[in-house]
Amino acid sequence: MTKILKINGLEKTYTSGSKQLTVLQKVSFEVEKGQTFSIVGPSGSGKTTLLGLAAGLDTPNSGTVELCGYDLSALNEDERAQLRNEQVGFIFQDFQLLPTLTALENVSVPLELQGSKNAASKAKELLEKVGLGKRVNHYPSQLSGGEQQRVAVARAFSNNPSILFADEPTGNLDEETGEKVIQLLLNLNEEVGTTLVIITHDLDLAARTQQILKLKGGKILTNEKTAVI
Repeated sequence: MTKILKINGLEKTYTSGSKQLTVLQKVSFEVEKGQTFSIVGPSGSGKTTLLGLAAGLDTPNSGTVELCGYDLSALNEDERAQLRNEQVGFIFQDFQLLPTLTALENVSVPLELQGSKNAASKAKELLEKVGLGKRVNHYPSQLSGGEQQRVAVARAFSNNPSILFADEPTGNLDEETGEKVIQLLLNLNEEVGTTLVIITHDLDLAARTQQILKLKGGKILTNEKTAVI
């Protein structure tokens, strides 16, 4: 199968005063196109750093990242940003909605950046899919946490991404609301055939993906396929 993400020998260190902190050590793995893939591990294991490197938001000290067929080290910052805009979706723990924009406008922005002529109607259709058809003109402050994350899910799918990175997507939600958001995310993902990479500390959530990569102390502990088809 086609590999949409290839990580090889990835290392990342940060300098703090006179000390060097190694966050990732020789991390290598591949994600197949259309796969659901989770990266799990305790706080400080390097999960979010790994996501940033995989998506081209940061650069490694050594090793390579190939995303959607592109070697990220061969692209400049503008080219990486264009790749993300065209082929990558993001969902974050803290939603990251623009507070001065309505739900409709938050979902419309990525479409408008791509030059879509029907941005508003496409955004409304996505919001209806996530159950917010009657909340399109509400601002984030007028929405519950679960509703804000559903807006974020709609926004993430707005550019029909080839790959979607979700960083602790239920981290700020109660268990019931989080379950609804995850089910929505998995259903939408299956419908459009996007590759889904979830960063999580929730092993129950990870078990619902096709492959689980476990990190500890910046190193891979295990990388195993699950029983999920």
